[in-house]
Amino acid sequence: MGQDLTLTASDGFQLGAYRADPATAPKAAIVVIQEIFGVNHHIRAVCDRYAAKGYAAIAPAIFDRSERNFQSGYSPEEVAVARKFIANPDWPAMLRDTQAAIDAVKGVGPVGIVGFCLGGSVAYAAATKLSGLTAAIGYYGGVIARFADDKPKVPTMLHFGEKDTSIPLTDVETIRSKRPDVEIFVYPGAQHGFSCDERASYDKASSDLAGERSLAFFAKHLKA
Repeated sequence: MGQDLTLTASDGFQLGAYRADPATAPKAAIVVIQEIFGVNHHIRAVCDRYAAKGYAAIAPAIFDRSERNFQSGYSPEEVAVARKFIANPDWPAMLRDTQAAIDAVKGVGPVGIVGFCLGGSVAYAAATKLSGLTAAIGYYGGVIARFADDKPKVPTMLHFGEKDTSIPLTDVETIRSKRPDVEIFVYPGAQHGFSCDERASYDKASSDLAGERSLAFFAKHLKA
């Protein structure tokens, strides 16, 4: 269903991406932003699932500036390696690369963005700073609380796990108090990464509910 392609950011940097298109004309487009594990099997599967729902979905490889085509699994050893990419994240560069993905699919129609973990934070930042978006969704973005003074320019939805040891509920409440304009859901008992069916922290009930809410949100806002 999908294909690998190359995007060019505003500074001329070329990065990889994975794009999946539906069998018929897409009703809108969705940019999918990776976790720290790269545009791996899971992120490609997310794109494929959105394509199956009628959206053109594209996932830019936002780690290509550090290591091209980095993809990782979820063992403790692999997690330790993946963490090196966020020791000193270059947010402006990741946003330039995200903008390149938005620009690549904007001809389809309205563009939404969804991100997971690191990508959840990127998706929120994109909603506040980038152009060409119509809606944004972030899953368990760890630094969204730091960005919460920035107002999204588009309707935004956030998902968090109640038992996420890396994102305290006090952070979620900070976001909620600063951003009453954002829809925020907390999933009881869910851990970090609860929406990834390839991780030990996968919580099917929470993932399914968050997925249903996300699809309804995009269906509502991504109308041509």
